[in-house]
Amino acid sequence: MEFTAQARFTRVSPQKARLVLDLIKGRRVEEAMNTLAFTKKGIAPDIQKVLRSALENANYASSEKGMDVDVDNLYVKRAIANDGPRLKRICPAPQGRAFRYQRRMSHIEIALAERGAETREAIATVVGEDEPASKNKTSH
Repeated sequence: MEFTAQARFTRVSPQKARLVLDLIKGRRVEEAMNTLAFTKKGIAPDIQKVLRSALENANYASSEKGMDVDVDNLYVKRAIANDGPRLKRICPAPQGRAFRYQRRMSHIEIALAERGAETREAIATVVGEDEPASKNKTSH
Protein backbone atom coordinates (compact mmCIF):
# COMPACT_ATOMS: atom_id res chain seq x y z
CA MET A 1 0.00 0.00 0.00
CA GLU A 2 1.33 3.41 -0.95
CA PHE A 3 0.67 6.70 0.79
CA THR A 4 1.34 9.74 -1.36
CA ALA A 5 1.53 13.49 -0.96
CA GLN A 6 2.11 16.23 -3.52
CA ALA A 7 3.27 19.81 -3.61
CA ARG A 8 2.30 21.40 -6.89
CA PHE A 9 3.58 24.63 -8.45
CA THR A 10 6.64 24.81 -6.20
CA ARG A 11 8.84 27.75 -7.25
CA VAL A 12 12.04 25.78 -7.73
CA SER A 13 13.44 24.14 -10.83
CA PRO A 14 12.96 20.37 -11.02
CA GLN A 15 16.72 19.92 -11.41
CA LYS A 16 17.38 21.55 -8.03
CA ALA A 17 14.54 19.63 -6.36
CA ARG A 18 15.87 16.30 -7.68
CA LEU A 19 19.22 16.93 -5.98
CA VAL A 20 17.50 16.80 -2.59
CA LEU A 21 14.96 14.10 -3.50
CA ASP A 22 17.76 11.73 -4.49
CA LEU A 23 19.12 11.99 -0.95
CA ILE A 24 15.96 10.50 0.60
CA LYS A 25 14.93 7.84 -1.94
CA GLY A 26 14.81 4.38 -0.38
CA ARG A 27 15.42 5.61 3.18
CA ARG A 28 13.26 5.07 6.22
CA VAL A 29 10.99 8.03 6.99
CA GLU A 30 12.85 8.93 10.18
CA GLU A 31 16.22 8.93 8.38
CA ALA A 32 14.76 11.00 5.54
CA MET A 33 13.42 13.59 8.01
CA ASN A 34 16.84 13.88 9.66
CA THR A 35 18.55 14.18 6.28
CA LEU A 36 16.21 16.97 5.20
CA ALA A 37 16.60 18.79 8.51
CA PHE A 38 20.35 19.12 7.96
CA THR A 39 20.35 19.74 4.20
CA LYS A 40 21.31 23.29 3.32
CA LYS A 41 19.30 23.53 0.08
CA GLY A 42 16.42 26.00 0.00
CA ILE A 43 13.89 23.42 -1.17
CA ALA A 44 14.60 21.03 1.75
CA PRO A 45 11.92 22.51 4.11
CA ASP A 46 9.28 22.22 1.38
CA ILE A 47 10.20 18.60 0.69
CA GLN A 48 10.14 17.90 4.44
CA LYS A 49 6.62 19.33 4.54
CA VAL A 50 5.51 16.98 1.74
CA LEU A 51 7.15 14.02 3.49
CA ARG A 52 5.38 14.92 6.74
CA SER A 53 2.07 15.11 4.85
CA ALA A 54 2.59 11.64 3.35
CA LEU A 55 3.37 10.31 6.84
CA GLU A 56 0.17 11.88 8.19
CA ASN A 57 -1.77 10.27 5.32
CA ALA A 58 -0.40 6.91 6.51
CA ASN A 59 -1.37 7.72 10.12
CA TYR A 60 -4.87 8.65 8.98
CA ALA A 61 -5.22 5.41 7.03
CA SER A 62 -4.12 3.34 10.02
CA SER A 63 -6.28 5.09 12.63
CA GLU A 64 -9.39 6.37 10.85
CA LYS A 65 -9.80 3.89 8.01
CA GLY A 66 -8.73 0.89 10.08
CA MET A 67 -5.96 -0.26 7.75
CA ASP A 68 -3.14 -2.30 9.23
CA VAL A 69 -0.13 0.00 8.76
CA ASP A 70 3.09 -0.08 10.75
CA VAL A 71 4.09 3.60 10.60
CA ASP A 72 7.57 2.88 12.00
CA ASN A 73 8.23 0.52 9.08
CA LEU A 74 7.59 3.03 6.27
CA TYR A 75 10.21 4.04 3.73
CA VAL A 76 10.35 6.49 0.80
CA LYS A 77 9.38 4.35 -2.16
CA ARG A 78 9.16 7.14 -4.74
CA ALA A 79 10.31 10.76 -4.68
CA ILE A 80 9.98 12.64 -7.96
CA ALA A 81 9.99 16.22 -9.20
CA ASN A 82 8.15 16.76 -12.47
CA ASP A 83 8.14 19.87 -14.62
CA GLY A 84 5.46 22.41 -13.87
CA PRO A 85 4.51 25.46 -15.89
CA ARG A 86 7.13 28.08 -16.68
CA LEU A 87 6.89 31.79 -16.09
CA LYS A 88 8.36 33.68 -19.02
CA ARG A 89 10.24 36.81 -17.99
CA ILE A 90 12.45 39.41 -19.62
CA CYS A 91 15.69 40.98 -18.51
CA PRO A 92 16.61 44.44 -19.84
CA ALA A 93 19.66 44.26 -22.08
CA PRO A 94 21.96 46.86 -23.65
CA GLN A 95 20.83 49.06 -26.54
CA GLY A 96 17.12 48.74 -25.79
CA ARG A 97 16.97 45.00 -26.23
CA ALA A 98 15.40 42.45 -23.89
CA PHE A 99 16.65 38.97 -23.09
CA ARG A 100 14.08 36.31 -22.25
CA TYR A 101 14.41 33.76 -19.49
CA GLN A 102 12.09 31.26 -17.82
CA ARG A 103 11.31 30.78 -14.15
CA ARG A 104 10.70 27.08 -13.72
CA MET A 105 8.24 25.41 -11.36
CA SER A 106 8.00 21.79 -10.29
CA HIS A 107 5.45 19.33 -8.98
CA ILE A 108 6.93 17.28 -6.13
CA GLU A 109 5.47 13.89 -5.26
CA ILE A 110 6.53 11.54 -2.47
CA ALA A 111 5.17 8.02 -1.99
CA LEU A 112 5.71 5.98 1.16
CA ALA A 113 5.35 2.21 1.38
CA GLU A 114 5.60 -0.31 4.16
CA ARG A 115 8.70 -2.45 4.20
CA GLY A 116 8.22 -5.90 5.61
CA ALA A 117 5.38 -8.20 4.57
CA GLU A 118 6.28 -8.51 0.88
CA THR A 119 10.00 -8.58 1.63
CA ARG A 120 9.60 -11.32 4.25
CA GLU A 121 7.67 -13.51 1.81
CA ALA A 122 10.34 -13.06 -0.86
CA ILE A 123 13.09 -13.96 1.61
CA ALA A 124 11.18 -17.04 2.79
CA THR A 125 10.84 -18.20 -0.82
CA VAL A 126 14.56 -17.81 -1.47
CA VAL A 127 15.47 -19.60 1.78
CA GLY A 128 13.01 -22.38 0.97
CA GLU A 129 14.69 -22.95 -2.40
CA ASP A 130 18.18 -23.16 -0.88
CA GLU A 131 17.32 -25.78 1.75
CA PRO A 132 16.52 -28.74 -0.58
CA ALA A 133 19.77 -28.19 -2.51
CA SER A 134 21.82 -28.35 0.69
CA LYS A 135 20.07 -31.58 1.78
CA ASN A 136 21.07 -33.32 -1.45
CA LYS A 137 24.75 -32.47 -0.95
CA THR A 138 24.98 -33.99 2.56
CA SER A 139 24.38 -37.63 1.53
CA HIS A 140 27.35 -39.81 2.69
